[in-house]
Amino acid sequence: QVQLVESGGGLVQAGGSLRLSCAASGRTFSRSVMAWFRQGPGKEREFVAGIYWIGTVTRYGDSVKGRFTISRDNAKNTLYLQMNSLKSQDTAVYYCAAGFRQGVYITMDAYESWGQGTQVTVSS
Repeated sequence: QVQLVESGGGLVQAGGSLRLSCAASGRTFSRSVMAWFRQGPGKEREFVAGIYWIGTVTRYGDSVKGRFTISRDNAKNTLYLQMNSLKSQDTAVYYCAAGFRQGVYITMDAYESWGQGTQVTVSS
């Protein structure tokens, strides 16, 4: 398994930016599919973005396309989520997840390891 720890959350005004990081431990990080999910107040957890292990294949949820960018640094065992043009609707706990399927899936059951989450609050 891969152990995951998120950081970088906080309070930001609408229109601002934040960058989340997810530090991973475990020898298999470089071969894992990584993703960000989020869970807003009273909502189900939803897929935000995912990236294949070679880093050139990415996938985004419709609500964040064009605003968020996922990336990874396999040498540093770290996953990132650059969030720009933030909206109040982006307020949520953001979770990092790791899986080993052949593709970037948007469902939670495709991912085996999860971080504890980091809170992002966007004020309007």
